[in-house]
Amino acid sequence: MSGNAVRLQAIYNVEAYEPPAFSFDPNEAPGEVFGSNVFTKAEMQLRLPKSVYKSVVATIEKGAKLDPAVADAVAAAMKDWALSRGATHYAHVFYPMTGFTAEKHDSFLEPVSDGETLAEFAGKTLIQGEPDASSFPSGGLRSTFEARGYTGWDVTSPAYILENPNGNTLCIPTVFVSMTGEALDYKTPLLRSQQAMGAHAERILKLFGHKNFEKVVSFCGPEQEYFLVDRHFFLLRPDLINAGRTLFGAKPPKGQEFDDHYFGAVPDRVLAFMMDTERELFKLGIPAKTRHNEVAPAQFEVAPMFEKANIASDHQQLLMTVFKNIAKKHGMECLFHEKPFAGVNGSGKHVNFSMGNAEFGSLLVPGDTPHENAQFLVFCAAIIRAVHKFGGLLRVSVASATNDHRLGANEAPPAIISIFLGAQLADVFEQIAKGAATSSKGKGVMHIGVDTLPTLPTDPGDRNRTSPFAFTGNRFEFRAPGSGQTVAVPMIILNTIMADSFDYMATVLEKAVGEGEDFDVAVQKLLTEIITEHGAVVFNGDGYSDNWQTEAAARGLPNLKTTLDAVPELIKPEAVEVFEKYGVFSERELHSRYEVRLEQYALTIGVEAKLALELGTTVILPAAVRYQTELAQNVATLKAAGVDADTTMLEAVSAPIAELTAALGTLKAALSEGAGESALDEATHAQNALLPAMDAVRAGADKLETVVADDLWPLPTYQEMLYIL
Repeated sequence: MSGNAVRLQAIYNVEAYEPPAFSFDPNEAPGEVFGSNVFTKAEMQLRLPKSVYKSVVATIEKGAKLDPAVADAVAAAMKDWALSRGATHYAHVFYPMTGFTAEKHDSFLEPVSDGETLAEFAGKTLIQGEPDASSFPSGGLRSTFEARGYTGWDVTSPAYILENPNGNTLCIPTVFVSMTGEALDYKTPLLRSQQAMGAHAERILKLFGHKNFEKVVSFCGPEQEYFLVDRHFFLLRPDLINAGRTLFGAKPPKGQEFDDHYFGAVPDRVLAFMMDTERELFKLGIPAKTRHNEVAPAQFEVAPMFEKANIASDHQQLLMTVFKNIAKKHGMECLFHEKPFAGVNGSGKHVNFSMGNAEFGSLLVPGDTPHENAQFLVFCAAIIRAVHKFGGLLRVSVASATNDHRLGANEAPPAIISIFLGAQLADVFEQIAKGAATSSKGKGVMHIGVDTLPTLPTDPGDRNRTSPFAFTGNRFEFRAPGSGQTVAVPMIILNTIMADSFDYMATVLEKAVGEGEDFDVAVQKLLTEIITEHGAVVFNGDGYSDNWQTEAAARGLPNLKTTLDAVPELIKPEAVEVFEKYGVFSERELHSRYEVRLEQYALTIGVEAKLALELGTTVILPAAVRYQTELAQNVATLKAAGVDADTTMLEAVSAPIAELTAALGTLKAALSEGAGESALDEATHAQNALLPAMDAVRAGADKLETVVADDLWPLPTYQEMLYIL
């Protein structure tokens, strides 16, 4: 490979990579470190008075109100435990509407007389912190002169130790609210929505005869996809550093067309990284379960096990932090952008959703004969109703400038929200629509044709990778969330719309039973009503096909292709009504999120546009002009020598140079134009003016990459970044 000097040096540095000192101890029992840096219930039981422990556990497991009187005892025990783990500071950790994790660190040590210090951590300090609320996105809830905000201890999510070579920190998961109690974060509405969903799900369970059971909660199992690139390449790409994706890059000769990366052997360097991350995740109580190569080159996946939605959300944020840090330790950069490389598969964060508790397990297990499992059918029908009625809200839960590059690109689910049930359940609900379900398609047996191989049991239905919301045996998989986003938002939406469906169905059944109607008859009537009115959302075919676009429109399903198409769904009257009814968001909080979404969209594209202008003007165009000059000099020299000069190559580079120059001029003009005063004006300008101008700049630049001499091309190429690791 030729390459210019800088790129060649980067390649040499990659090849000379030496792994960090390994931390694997063969004498360490598997799972021995799990939860070692977490203030677990077991740790609390050892350190707290029995009455205090019982009170805290009742809040965590049964949803009982937190008794403020226990705070001092918990704080003292937590401090002693943290100090024993080498902690010097504590931090209230919260999740503002940036989508990132925020934390404010304070020292345990308080100065006393005679130059001495004392380690202090009181109950009031545990319960409440006070960061500046105006410095985070608020969508108008807080202005610069209204800066007071509070963090509040979330007892349901365990405190943990964040390790650092120079001293550890006790981290306390908290909510983040304004002085007036309005949510400025993602945790507060997630907790509100889970409470509402659980309360109405429990009404249905009571109708089926269940008594004295634990609270029902939603569960989340996120599948995190990501890319790894060597930092020597990463640091030579200002677009990756600042925007998280490549704004330029010609398609490599080899992409993913051979389908040879998915589930392939994990490279040793990557495997070492994975093992290192898993150990750190285990110490933090994060149940990482699955790891493998993903579809695109340099793309991978980690999948933790199911957890309560609130804890899963906190853990997901922590996982991304751990992955970023450990990747650097291994000389790599972890990319969570949904589409860091054009032309290859982007990254998602599939949210596997269910609800239940320790007693029932998942309430979405159909059994071998789902037509006879009325309880399951009621819960499944509730999801069908919720997704059909509020498909627009599910779409907005995954809407962002970054995820727009991925959704609908025949690698991810389309923007049309539909449900895949599989052959077995689809057949059962078709029977219900016509009357009563009397049979279920059973499992099969596969004979492979080799005597030494066992027969394999087969499921009665296939999976559908083109569906945004697919049933996968004991849960639904929401495939539309992007790799870089928090799982809290989809879970907030899912919990809220499920609360609405459970409330509706419980009310109908309670009324029917109260009027003396047979319960089984009432259930059958309700199921028939729901599948008749909301069955249009069920689609078992190819979500990537053009025919589905037409059919979905005929069914009345919205096709909200871009973020700006989706975001207004947040403030529609029906959205305001459902969120206010279940106490998840006030109208004012919803409008704040509408504004924040628009602001984030405009800012994201604005940064990318300025980067494209800078890189195009100062890096790519000069390299192309140097090559053009070399060719022009060659032509002039040949002509001076009386030789007929072939100008094909000169013309081949001159045309895209002219194209790039014109496109840069258009982009510069678009950036200088007034976008308007409102957040919607700015977002609309970004979509209608900046994105097309950036696309034109990229088209010219990528053409130049294919014709400019390789030793003059300044940026690491796709084939280098994706294949040299």
